[in-house]
Amino acid sequence: MPFNKINFLVIKYIKPIEMIGVLMRIFSFSLVSWFGAESPFFFVWAFNTTDAVILSWCSILKKDNAYTLLNVFWILVGIVGMLRASAFSLMDFKIAVLHVLVQFATFFN
Repeated sequence: MPFNKINFLVIKYIKPIEMIGVLMRIFSFSLVSWFGAESPFFFVWAFNTTDAVILSWCSILKKDNAYTLLNVFWILVGIVGMLRASAFSLMDFKIAVLHVLVQFATFFN
């Protein structure tokens, strides 16, 4: 039910919300262009992932499959980008997944 109210609000203001998402994306990539290797990469990826969530939500409500696919892809890329920017190693990831699986198995035993 709460999503219905949020969806109604998003549909009502979809154009300005989409514009905010697009401006966020332009801003995040502009930071990388301006600062290069000195960019705050974790911030850029987090900001970019947030705009991808906004734009995905709008494209889902508009039933625009192409933009939904594109922006959901950007969410996944953003998650990977944030992991890499945070120096989260593959070993750390494997340990975290194993820990979650152990907790999950313990929960059901």
